[in-house]
This record gives sequence, structure tokens and C-alpha cells, in this order.
Amino acid sequence: MSDAPQRFAIAVGRFYEDLAERLVASASRVFREAGAEGIDLFDVPGAYELPFAALELAQTGRYAGVACLGAVIRGETSHYDHVCEESARGIMDVQLRTGVPCSFGVLTVDTMEQAIARSGGGKRDSGAHAAEAVLALVRLRQAVA
Repeated sequence: MSDAPQRFAIAVGRFYEDLAERLVASASRVFREAGAEGIDLFDVPGAYELPFAALELAQTGRYAGVACLGAVIRGETSHYDHVCEESARGIMDVQLRTGVPCSFGVLTVDTMEQAIARSGGGKRDSGAHAAEAVLALVRLRQAVA
């Protein structure tokens, strides 16, 4: 990261509250360890709402990057596919349109057990990985500026 402290935003879908808390904790830790000036947390109902939140946050100009966190667990209908695809596409669109790094830290899993395994504490820590991705893109932007 640059010498100047930077602010980061975390947008989190709260549909699975326990998973959301785990993801936020690990993403926040990574941002703090990187020397973030501040981390602002914004809640949305679920993963489908993350692109809107990311766009609103990116457009403020206050944040060096936005980590988008949440979980979608496969059910018995095609709803899972639509939510996963549209949240991923929307978040990517936000970062390409605004130039503000936005990461996709949304668990897209078949079971709660898989979600727990990927939501903190192990090598598959999606909250930490989302924050690390934002930081990597911020460094890339600074290197080419």
C-alpha cells in the first residue's frame, strides 16, 4: 500500500449472519494489518444487493477499495444460480466502470459445512482473500500511476 493511509469499505450481505460476521472479521483484520486508515462497514440483506452497495460506495470517492462479502448456499431451485451469477457480474461491472477495486468475497457453496470451512480461520478464508484482492489491486493501480 502507499505511504498515505487509506480507507476501505466492506459491504456485507447479512442473509447468513454468522457467516457474515466471520467474513467481516477476517477482512477487517487484513485491512488493519495493511495499515488502513479506517474501515467502514455497510450491511445489505444478501449477495444480490452487493453490486448496488459497491457502486454507491465506489462513487463516493472516499474508499481505495470495497470488499464485497456474503454467502449463497445452494437450495432446491435455480435461485442460487441467478444470485451467484448476478452478484458476481454486478461487482465486476462496478469496479470496471468506476476504477475502484471491488472484490468478490461471496461464498458460493452447496452446504453450510462448506461455507463454514471457507469463512475464516483456515487457508480458505474468503473474507481475508477478498481484502487481500482489494489491496493487490490498489498496489497495482499505484504502481502504474
